[in-house]
Amino acid sequence: MSSSDAINRIAVITSGGDAPGMNAAVRAVVLTAENYGIEVVGFRHGYEGVLTNDYVKLGRESVEHILQYSGTIIKSARSERFKTDDGGREAAENLNAHQIDGFIVIGGDGSFRGADHLAKFWQGPIIGVPGTIDNDLYGTDNTIGYDTAVETAMDALDKIRDTAEAMDRVFIVEVMGRNAGYIGISSAMACGSERMILPELQKDKPLTVDALVKHIEGVHRVRGDSSYVMVLCENQWPGGAVRLAEQLEDRLNFPCRPCLLGHVQRGGRPTAMDRILATRLGVHAVELIRSGETGVMAGISRNELCTTPLQDTWMQRKQLSQELIDIQTKLFNPVKKERHKAVQ
Repeated sequence: MSSSDAINRIAVITSGGDAPGMNAAVRAVVLTAENYGIEVVGFRHGYEGVLTNDYVKLGRESVEHILQYSGTIIKSARSERFKTDDGGREAAENLNAHQIDGFIVIGGDGSFRGADHLAKFWQGPIIGVPGTIDNDLYGTDNTIGYDTAVETAMDALDKIRDTAEAMDRVFIVEVMGRNAGYIGISSAMACGSERMILPELQKDKPLTVDALVKHIEGVHRVRGDSSYVMVLCENQWPGGAVRLAEQLEDRLNFPCRPCLLGHVQRGGRPTAMDRILATRLGVHAVELIRSGETGVMAGISRNELCTTPLQDTWMQRKQLSQELIDIQTKLFNPVKKERHKAVQ
């Protein structure tokens, strides 16, 4: 009997922070499994649902028209109890009781750590699907939800630019991303922000209030009265955007306003890019289970499907594009512009 013949029922969960496109991934898993005559059980609220036997049978009628909705129809959550050895054993027993032959988890690095924990107690194939707006998982160019989050941040930044321009104000806009600057650099570039504060840059050469004041004043000397929009990644300034705005306003002659985008970045209709990515990866995950793969993430590299060992996804560091950093730095260097103006 081949490995694919042994797969009759698989389980799927969405775990950790929700991301636009998770529903599209769930839909792809269910419809692909149905194509092979495989039943799908969705455990609600992530690993906690596996522990509490909170599940629902998923079929075509329940998922066919959900890919345009954000969030996740099977809910998401974090489970401290699951992280223990007793929790892992209990989860394995419940999966065996439901005669689960394969397990798919859609989530980020915490969810994949959970999958690695489950593998210590359960012997079935386990596949991860990258669903996180942070785009911080090694082994895939993009994660489900990232493109939508950038679009949401860009839309907010465009609106903030309108009021900043009207009032000649400095705005510090705080975006999500945890310890990765992908949303920060992409939204900053897309909206033409004058400055960005990213974890990757803060690690090597942290910005100071003095440096920021110098840059803001330099931009104003070159352009005259104008707006100035700064993108700040969360956790990259003590006290966040609110405290930084206070510090800058004490040193500048114009108003500084903070704006925290927060969880609005996790909502909204998934973009076409996220729907297509989620569909491809959901199908890929089922095919990997049928081929006997386990302990890997279904990812995409240079627009080609790929796999990466789950442990590598959080142990290896995904590098932010130096090209994008260089471009954004070149576009807003008031010192060089002042020299060019002097030569003329």
